Amino acid sequence: MKAFILAAGFGSRLLPITAFTPKPLIPVLNLPSICYTLALLKEAGIEKVICNVHHHAGHIRRFFENNTFGMDVHISEETAILGTGGGLKRAEILLDKEPFILINSDIIADFNLTSFINYHNNSSNAGSLMLYEIPEAKTIGDVGIHQDRIVDFRNMRKTGRRSNYIYAGAAVLSPSIFRYLSTGFSSIVNTGFTGLIEHESLGYFPHDGFWQDIGTMQTFWQANIPNREHILQISKRIRRQTGVAPHMLSSDAEIAQNATVEDSIVGSNCRIEDGAIIRHSVLLPETVIAQDTSIERSIAFPGGLITVD
Repeated sequence: MKAFILAAGFGSRLLPITAFTPKPLIPVLNLPSICYTLALLKEAGIEKVICNVHHHAGHIRRFFENNTFGMDVHISEETAILGTGGGLKRAEILLDKEPFILINSDIIADFNLTSFINYHNNSSNAGSLMLYEIPEAKTIGDVGIHQDRIVDFRNMRKTGRRSNYIYAGAAVLSPSIFRYLSTGFSSIVNTGFTGLIEHESLGYFPHDGFWQDIGTMQTFWQANIPNREHILQISKRIRRQTGVAPHMLSSDAEIAQNATVEDSIVGSNCRIEDGAIIRHSVLLPETVIAQDTSIERSIAFPGGLITVD
């Protein structure tokens, strides 16, 4: 089975960080976020991966020059961004022979993809989506379900079917989905997923473990600070597949002896000077915290600082 990783987006909600770094390479606990996706795929026995790129495509190409983790990675570069639907359609020739996994590059989760694949293979569905239950689903965009099928998204088909589930960013799909995708910019929800609902069948697989997206400053901070222990609990799984593991303090960071660092993530080549106080914060690579500076509940990066609520 092959996998398609969605990694082309602008990451606009993470500006200004994503002005210089594509979202899939922004580190969560000092690992590029795409590493968590790659580890899950390798753990499930996936050997061939197609990854679409657009924003800072060169950065992601260079990452994969040294970080395929033993998988065969093909880059699908979009000169004009095509969205989740058009981006997948562009790779049709690489994925049109058998079912494949579609997965986001900006989620951190303890998915069991093997169980998910087995569920799909034992069903009669043309596609299966991983769903996650959260109280704010209807605000984010809930998935309408009826019995064992998905029938709607955000009630846009006017079925009246609502739930506390959201799409968790992973799917197993039959090549028949390409019938419903368009070549231009489009959302896979409005094209492919809806096409499967209307003409075939779309099943679901609830995930009841840990799940965290990093699409906003708030959720990125949450992944690194209050939800850090959930990620550290899967560190052995990540290391087993990739040879690297999430960690709080980079070995090459410089921290002055009388600086204070509490409950924080310190990235590669950071420097924390005398008297600085860092609490509940994330320091991205190359960040310098000047002498006697105090920050709390913040995301710091070279040339900037964002405090989260």
